[in-house]
Amino acid sequence: MSPVALVSGANRGIGAEIARELARDHGFHVYAGARDPSQLEPADGIDPIQLDVTDQASVDAARERVEADAGQLDSLVNNAGVYGDPVGAAAYDLEGAHEVLEVNTFGPWRLIEAFLPLMRSSAHPRIVNVSSGAGQLSDMNGGRAAYRVSKAGLNALTRTLAWDEGWVKVNTMCPGWVRTDMGGPSASRSVEEGADTAVWLATLPDDGPTGGFFRNRKPIPW
Repeated sequence: MSPVALVSGANRGIGAEIARELARDHGFHVYAGARDPSQLEPADGIDPIQLDVTDQASVDAARERVEADAGQLDSLVNNAGVYGDPVGAAAYDLEGAHEVLEVNTFGPWRLIEAFLPLMRSSAHPRIVNVSSGAGQLSDMNGGRAAYRVSKAGLNALTRTLAWDEGWVKVNTMCPGWVRTDMGGPSASRSVEEGADTAVWLATLPDDGPTGGFFRNRKPIPW
């Protein structure tokens, strides 16, 4: 049986590339999650699935489908994210900030809680949280307040979960500045470069790391 992965936000950019590489290069059957799965291009080994990480009913329906079809999940890649407004903390609309955290922090948390029971059936369970250098406390500066807080929260969730659930490898990564709809055309990295570390973490060997923060397959400060 092929290993099974779920990638959220897989309709474009880094998420789409992660799904492609897991299916094409590593033999995964990939459930590619998107709020509108009709946006996904058909491909061998990739199964579009409706997934809104802010909607518990959508998450539950996705879990039920994966459970019915595959019976387990080997790799969960929490990629779905939003950028939010560019303003700083003192001027940020808190309702808008709540929306950013709902996608970037609570969305992965919601998926983890839903899918962790299916991962217990895997011999090599892996969780990858796609974060950002904007969430590094060691190098924190201003602007994009909700985005920064949401990614710092995702990093904290990674460390906490890795400690609490030692049987599953849980890591977070920064893809860098990537040429996507979010990163813009002037970004310095291709989607392939942005996806590389996430794919590596999703396919770690049993002696691989857990509870870490990575860029270019190397640890970076929190």
